[in-house]
Amino acid sequence: MEANLNPRSGNTMPDAPAQEQARLAALDRYDLLDTPPEESFDRVTRLTRRVFTVGMSTVTLIDGHRQWFKSRQGMADAETERGPALCNAAINELSPLIVHDTLADPRFATNPFVVGAPFIRFYAGVQLRTADGHAIGTLCAMDDKPRAFGDEDLATLVDLGRIVMHEAELRAFAMSDSLTGVLSRRAFRNEAARTIDLARRHKHDLSCVLFDLDHFKAVNDTHGHGVGDLVLRATADVCREELRAADAVGRVGGEEFAILLPHTGLPAAMAVAEKLRAALARAYVQGESGTVRPTASFGIAALDATAPDIDELLRRADKALYAAKEAGRNVCRAWRPEAGDGFAGVRRRVLKGARIAFNGGHSIIDCTVRELSDAGALLHVMSTANVPEEFKLGILADQVHRLCKVTARRDALLEVAFQ
Repeated sequence: MEANLNPRSGNTMPDAPAQEQARLAALDRYDLLDTPPEESFDRVTRLTRRVFTVGMSTVTLIDGHRQWFKSRQGMADAETERGPALCNAAINELSPLIVHDTLADPRFATNPFVVGAPFIRFYAGVQLRTADGHAIGTLCAMDDKPRAFGDEDLATLVDLGRIVMHEAELRAFAMSDSLTGVLSRRAFRNEAARTIDLARRHKHDLSCVLFDLDHFKAVNDTHGHGVGDLVLRATADVCREELRAADAVGRVGGEEFAILLPHTGLPAAMAVAEKLRAALARAYVQGESGTVRPTASFGIAALDATAPDIDELLRRADKALYAAKEAGRNVCRAWRPEAGDGFAGVRRRVLKGARIAFNGGHSIIDCTVRELSDAGALLHVMSTANVPEEFKLGILADQVHRLCKVTARRDALLEVAFQ
């Protein structure tokens, strides 16, 4: 079943593409998408659920094709399609969106999230607005029963929404990851820009290591998130013990870490990664249900003339990391250039709403462009299953359409080459 192929069901692009692109750029500045859960946001959704006695509460961020929950209480899914999302409707409103009974509101009576799971009958969403007025998402309270929501309730929800934005602002300036103590994702990127600039200026080697804990979801599912947090802290401790003071370590994903190695070429970086891999395999965390012995897969890339910034270094290290996983995990792999690689193929990080069109334009899938170059792009979709090998990509903010050929599929990501 092609659930998201209706060209009119998504409605993710407003009539003013430039305005939508400015909103996405504002969202990207906070660097919140696809980051791990954080207590500061979870505290607000727990409080929202308790104060209003509702079954569900989320801190929702809206990118080009989906609503993604930075924090969620009472919701099973971590993300859904953007089109039918009530939070998507809310960000287009000038004031908070309050729907006492969705089945009595013609805008939402047939909405799939109303007539199907999670069966939203009551919705109250306040926009998360940046200082320059862009609504990047919502804080919302939801229930499976209709209910009243008075002025005092609304004032409380607005205050809670302001707390969320305050936390987002604080997080943007945070230098360290609150759980592990290593650099935050934003701080790592800032340090990388400085370190790469120095490496280029003084013409010395620099390498980047990206590693991902193997089967980490199984650790959380089997031993609980508390033990999972201990594993993440133990991983950071191994890095601190094994690396030099000049090396920079950042937590860039839920169980993903990145390392910058100044004055280190590829062979030496491979040796460092192997040392880390072995040290991590010797580490262990004792949980109530048994001992956890973590392992990790490593990808390594070295700075050269065709890698202008940290985005390209991370992309190459990520490709090598994926090769390490395909090789059976708990191994190290280095990125090697492939035929056709070159400066024109280097992609820059972006956040742009787009649409995939095929079947003569009758089938449409909303997506978000995460990386872009003259030669290709990296696309984020809800599912790669229904995407054909060739299609037309429309980036509305840029008013461009390109024929594409899929070169790689991984999870919800598509790598495409322009034809």
